[in-house]
Amino acid sequence: MSEVPEARPPLVTPVRVVIAVCLIAPFVAMLWVGSYAKTDPAFIGIPFFYWYQMLWVLISTALTMTAYKLWQRDQRGRRGGAE
Repeated sequence: MSEVPEARPPLVTPVRVVIAVCLIAPFVAMLWVGSYAKTDPAFIGIPFFYWYQMLWVLISTALTMTAYKLWQRDQRGRRGGAE
């Protein structure tokens, strides 16, 4: 007797790739110090080095929230398809 294995969805999906990019982008941006190690352009008297990093705090928040929402939707889709 041969049993047909249950078809499982792939582990790497386009949604999961987008989630990974959302979570990795802030690390890459902050670790690439040469891209922002300068003083110009200043924003309201704050050197670029500082305001760029503070901007990434907000961007990181938005990207993490996006990744979380995509993950939730992905998990709901997987649970719905398994039932």
